[in-house]
Amino acid sequence: MYLKDTSVKEGKSNMAESIEVSDVFPVTQKELYLAWLDSRKHGAFTGGGAVIDPAVGGKFTAWDGYIEGKTKELQPYKRIVQSWRTTNFPASSPDSELEVFFETVEGGTKITLRHSNIPTGQGQDYKQGWKDHYFTPMKEYFS
Repeated sequence: MYLKDTSVKEGKSNMAESIEVSDVFPVTQKELYLAWLDSRKHGAFTGGGAVIDPAVGGKFTAWDGYIEGKTKELQPYKRIVQSWRTTNFPASSPDSELEVFFETVEGGTKITLRHSNIPTGQGQDYKQGWKDHYFTPMKEYFS
């Protein structure tokens, strides 16, 4: 099943940054994918409150409202695409785009985050943030 929200306009800026981070977790693709889209589990594995409508077109918040966005595409157990922004984005900046890929590998599931259209100067902060505030607590949660 492949779902896409075609109502979302894609805004790209020449001044934006892109990052990619990956890690492996000792769970199945299905478990990790479903946890990403579950308010309670997402909040539990990050340590910050999350409210997620897990449907295409559904809105979400994470990290107690610091992060917000909308789900644009779902490929069950394989890929999630979301518009994504934090309270640190300049008001004039468009939403960034987050692609979350799930791949079965030895030892569990590799998750790759491809985060694009990040406001200039913020890319490295978000790259480290994904590691510190997602991957590190996720390792503990899923172990």
